[in-house]
Amino acid sequence: MHPGTVSHDSTHSTPAPIQTHIHSPVPILTATNIRHAFGDRLILDSVSLSIEPDERVGVVGRNGTGKSTLLRAMGGLLKPDAGDISLRKGARVGFLHQDPQFPKGTTLRDAAAEGFAELVDLHHQLDAVFYDMEGAQGDALEKLLHRQSNLERRIQAAGGYAIDHKIDAVLHGLGFSDPQFSLPVEKLSGGQRSRVALAKLLIEDPDVILLDEPTNHLDIDGRIWLENFLADEFKGAVVLISHDRYLLDRVVDRIVEVERTRLIDYPGNYSAFRRLRAERREAHGRAWEAEQRQFKREEAFIRKYKAGQRAKQARGRESRLDRARAGSELEKPLERGTFTFNLPKAERPGDLIFVARDLAKRYTRDDGSTLTLFEGLTVTIERGKRWGIVGPNGAGKTTLVRTLLKQIEPDAGRVTLGTRLSVGEFKQIADDIDPELTVVRYLQRVIMKENPDRPLSEQEARDLAGQFLFSGRDQEKEIGVMSGGERARARLAALLASAKNVLILDEPTNHLDIPSAERLEDAIANAFDGTLILISHDRALIDATCDHLLVLDGQGNARVSHGNYSECVDRLSEPIPGSTGFQPVDQSRVRQHADPRASNAPSPPASPAPSDTTHNGAEKNRKSRHSWMPTDKLESRISELEGQIARLDETMNDPAFWTNAINAAETNAKRDELKAQLDEFEEEWLTRMD
Repeated sequence: MHPGTVSHDSTHSTPAPIQTHIHSPVPILTATNIRHAFGDRLILDSVSLSIEPDERVGVVGRNGTGKSTLLRAMGGLLKPDAGDISLRKGARVGFLHQDPQFPKGTTLRDAAAEGFAELVDLHHQLDAVFYDMEGAQGDALEKLLHRQSNLERRIQAAGGYAIDHKIDAVLHGLGFSDPQFSLPVEKLSGGQRSRVALAKLLIEDPDVILLDEPTNHLDIDGRIWLENFLADEFKGAVVLISHDRYLLDRVVDRIVEVERTRLIDYPGNYSAFRRLRAERREAHGRAWEAEQRQFKREEAFIRKYKAGQRAKQARGRESRLDRARAGSELEKPLERGTFTFNLPKAERPGDLIFVARDLAKRYTRDDGSTLTLFEGLTVTIERGKRWGIVGPNGAGKTTLVRTLLKQIEPDAGRVTLGTRLSVGEFKQIADDIDPELTVVRYLQRVIMKENPDRPLSEQEARDLAGQFLFSGRDQEKEIGVMSGGERARARLAALLASAKNVLILDEPTNHLDIPSAERLEDAIANAFDGTLILISHDRALIDATCDHLLVLDGQGNARVSHGNYSECVDRLSEPIPGSTGFQPVDQSRVRQHADPRASNAPSPPASPAPSDTTHNGAEKNRKSRHSWMPTDKLESRISELEGQIARLDETMNDPAFWTNAINAAETNAKRDELKAQLDEFEEEWLTRMD
């Protein structure tokens, strides 16, 4: 097979014959040595990935790292620059299109039913057989009876006669109501069309399903339904790109991270992955820092002896240092740590932020009927509290917030605003932003406009941008060429640094990758001390930031509950009528999917605290337990320990190393022990150099 060829035909236009799922230890879908670039930007560099039958794989990574490129290549929708894609003979692969196309006039239900196209054709063939039987005799009748038996067997294997029931169940699960079934697809919103495409794909029931952000247009009910469907009903393999951490915890048993053109494999669900990744990055960071210290120590030796009696030795070390730097395979670690930027403090507001009494809001539909979003709603939001507003799409969450802000009038009831409020809003549709501004200049301009007496210096703007994961050249990118996620991060950074005492965030993570969403959570938890009102379907974000929930059910009812999402799930034993939004995550299944080695692995011991010994005065003259050792033996011992640590680091730098959590923990502990010994010898060596 030539590089870049795909050994299967796309099933998106012509479905293969319906069949039962294939069960075999042989991989059902394999990508081998895939390499792809866009212009001079390398996205994937000789990466390989194999998918076993029935396996659930989550693909994660920063936006723009190549996740979608990998999935499109595996689905036959993109020809990579090099490498092979192979699909097991007879298997079918399905891919979720982000911009699905349907023939004009196709109804929502008909579009979903296209997933049963092969089964519908079998039914038509069977009807024709029954028709022909009416006048058939002898051998002709025998042949028709044989064909009838064969068709019925194929129909049963493909889902039998429950077509209508399954179509209805899938469409209802994805948030569609019966009256919508007859709507033409072209009259649906982009989000609704994406849900129709997802319904069609799930109904097709392929052997491998490739999902690129399937929850983008799903509310909490839809996400929970999809989780249950993939975890409990779908029998094939799943490769899933998602920023929904609860979905990843619930569904997948393996995580593949795309990082710096490579794939790094981790066993277990997202929680297990996060723990193992933290250990890997910590080990990588320690190795990089140790290498940098070694380089600096060599530089100190070279400076000290370059012009003295040991000049020849110093020059030799300088040559070795140059070669070591050129040959180093350790990259500077990616961002680590928590949010540390000190956000400017806003004026302290009064004790009460919003007080709503008996609020109601209704709209008249096109057919003359009345849609009640909420009525009789009474709620008090106090200073410093964090409120999440949740509910199905179209339930009136944004309308409620606009009513609380007095941007629209309620049909009944009243709203009282607190005193000294400074409100900052993050809207789903951004206000006009000068596309020629860089991130740094944009942050400075916004802060100057909002707080002219407290402008950001360029360095402060760069520090703030760095906290929101803009590093290096990214800080010089113009807003106009940024992705949706990058623009959202810049807007959130500016909003949080604008000295607001009330934040209104409407779906802030819609375009954010997981690291960006976690950074937003971190900023709200550790740096923002005001009042938060959050509209979101992101359960992890709600759990991390909210202490109260206001739940709308889409039928005019509302419920208030104290606590975050998980606490409310436990507390609300009965759902709001018509709503399933408070179905809890099945923690037993989450634990089942987590890698047992990762969950039971002992935590590596904490690294010893850095020595605070100085080289001045009495501390300089204090004897260490290695003072007796001659310098040449001291340097020999340092080199020996450095070699042992370097070999461990080389092992730990291999992505495959982290697939065994217990071995990773034991190796981490061994490295910490060697590092503690090395620190003592280096301290003695540096003391002598001074």
